[in-house]
Amino acid sequence: QVQLVESGGGLVQAGGSLRLSCAASGRTMSPYDMGWFRQAPGKEREFVAAITWSGDNPYYAESVTGRFTISRDNAKNTLYLQMNSLKPEDTAVYFCAAGYRIGSYYTGSSRYDYWGQGTQVTVSS
Repeated sequence: QVQLVESGGGLVQAGGSLRLSCAASGRTMSPYDMGWFRQAPGKEREFVAAITWSGDNPYYAESVTGRFTISRDNAKNTLYLQMNSLKPEDTAVYFCAAGYRIGSYYTGSSRYDYWGQGTQVTVSS
């Protein structure tokens, strides 16, 4: 069992930056591919970014490519999402997720085994 806890969300002006963290506990996250998803009010949860267990092949949704960077530190059992040039449409609850060897190019959610509770990101115009 892997417990995931997100942090780092908040209120930021358009054009600003935030860095989200996802701390894993219970079991090491190192064997798991990790992803970030987000859900805006009234919308379905959508894929944001993913990274393999080894830190290779980061993959991004088109809407965040060039602005967001996913990374991980297995020694610290922590996943990160650096978000730059934020836009009001990035406003959502952001979730991290862990899935065993599902690859970083999988953009669905059903294969992820563990989820955090989410952290709110609000971007004002």
